Amino acid sequence: MGTAGHIDHGKSALVKALTGIDPDRLKEEKQRGITIDLGFAHLEFPQEGLRVGIVDVPGHERLVRNMLAGAGGIDMVMLVVAADEGVMPQSREHLSICELLRIPVGLVAVSKTDLVEPDWLQLVMEDVRDFLRGSFLQDAPLVPVSAKTGQGLEELKEAIREVALRARAKPTGGIFRMPIDRVFTLRGFGTVVTGTALSGRLALEETVEVLPLGRTARVRGIQSHGQPQREALAGQRVALNLQGIEKAELSRGDVVVSPGRLRSTRALDVRLELLGDAPALRTGSVVRFHLGTSEAMARVVLYGIQELRAGESCYGQLRLSEPVVAQSQDRFVLRRPSPLQTIGGGLVLDAWPRRRRRAEPLQDLQVYEQGSLADRLQMKVLKAGQEGISAQALQGWIRAELRDIQEALQGLQAQGQLRALGGLYLHQEALRQAQEVLLRELGEFHRANPLKPGMAKEQLRALVGLSEKVFDEFLRLLASQVVAEREVVRLSTFRPSLGKAQEALREAVLKELAQRGFQPPDRAELAGRLKVPQEEITDMLRLLAKEGELVRINDSLYMHRKAYEEMLKRLREFFASKGELTVAEFRDLIGSSRKYALPILEHLDTQKITLRVGEVRKLLQRP
Repeated sequence: MGTAGHIDHGKSALVKALTGIDPDRLKEEKQRGITIDLGFAHLEFPQEGLRVGIVDVPGHERLVRNMLAGAGGIDMVMLVVAADEGVMPQSREHLSICELLRIPVGLVAVSKTDLVEPDWLQLVMEDVRDFLRGSFLQDAPLVPVSAKTGQGLEELKEAIREVALRARAKPTGGIFRMPIDRVFTLRGFGTVVTGTALSGRLALEETVEVLPLGRTARVRGIQSHGQPQREALAGQRVALNLQGIEKAELSRGDVVVSPGRLRSTRALDVRLELLGDAPALRTGSVVRFHLGTSEAMARVVLYGIQELRAGESCYGQLRLSEPVVAQSQDRFVLRRPSPLQTIGGGLVLDAWPRRRRRAEPLQDLQVYEQGSLADRLQMKVLKAGQEGISAQALQGWIRAELRDIQEALQGLQAQGQLRALGGLYLHQEALRQAQEVLLRELGEFHRANPLKPGMAKEQLRALVGLSEKVFDEFLRLLASQVVAEREVVRLSTFRPSLGKAQEALREAVLKELAQRGFQPPDRAELAGRLKVPQEEITDMLRLLAKEGELVRINDSLYMHRKAYEEMLKRLREFFASKGELTVAEFRDLIGSSRKYALPILEHLDTQKITLRVGEVRKLLQRP
């Protein structure tokens, strides 16, 4: 529960009277008699096993930024209005903030009743009820109370209990996420951070990541309201003792999360809404952005319009001066930098937006705002295109239970909307487009290169736009249409075809190699003798090797099949009478020179026909 209300309306005094805990912990607060920063307390209801953590916020207009840091994690609010003053400016601003954050439930305490006459109190109560009409608190309990005399405290406690039992619990099955609102050190313990856990659970000795810093730390201790815990749960006020990170590295606005699951961002696609009394907001305006305990300056880009007027809403993008941690479905608040004024807020739709083209339809943002969880996940995968997106990234992108996300993804797979390849999810539309590009590029390649066995796999992958891991699995999906052979890919229907010029070259190459026997010319020499480009010779040599007319000795040297078989025959006859073969003996055996004998022997070794032992070869198998 968070408090809300104007300065000096008795919020902190009520918290102390209810709990026995003074939320004003700073020396300056006690000296000046006003709340400056967030204060914390808790109220126990043993019969229900219910504990209500309380975040007490400052009411001064210059300290709304501190109020916002406390309001981001609350489930219910206690709006406090003093009976002697009635509704004041920060009463209105704090209520607007609670509505922008969509805090679902709350109650209202009319404080300082000991300072007014009953008739005046009745008038103030009616005025407060009129003020709340149309807001989420219009039917909330309205309790007159005095922290000084104790009158109405029991009724206020009962109202808090009833509202708390109606409040919806935060999801403990999500990713652990806790915005930091305080950082300090304790002698003998080191760095301690506190905050309200927004989602998930965290156990002792687990590793956490602090964003946007990107540092990891180990959880040495957990406390909630001063009591040691073995586990922190969403919805609790939590203090974490972190090992491996210094106090000076941390500040309010940092977020403690499960490692590797979330990431920070400097841009957010959002639904913007302006309050009814706010000044118009033009595209390009600079505002103060508040989310969780973080604060940053932001430039506003409105989609489809140039100006947003009071009481209106639209889609847009916020481009931030500092990185923040956000998930789709988070709520935020916007304030004017000068004069300081809350002007609106809204809903995060895409925390990791892509670059959007001018006049591009906003269908994806509509789905992110209004669609089911499955609809939102499907759209995010679709917009990821050929890059795909992992299940882990999707879990960090949207604020939801991990089990619900997994079930939605499984359902989308069963419907054929998504497919998991190489650890990433891709939409069927992205795969259809990738297939279209792949088949088109291979077809064009074959037409331009009728002698080549296929396109280099890496070149094709770059054209299709899939990652290496995904591409291998994608090729297996298309096994009926394409063939992948080592690092070359071809259409399954492709066969090398020769025109008249290629047929003439084929015969010329075979003739040259047949004539040269055991001293075949290498690629460069062959290209020079036949007066054709070396690339064309390479393609022809590979084609003839694939047809079985030639045998590849190495990348540059090919031997005619008849010469190769004659060599194997001579080799077999030699080993019939001798157990070892030297280079010189092999050279003489084939009537060649050392220049050709060495690469041929190395080829025989790689084919496991011979085995090199020192300076001699032994027969491994009958050729």
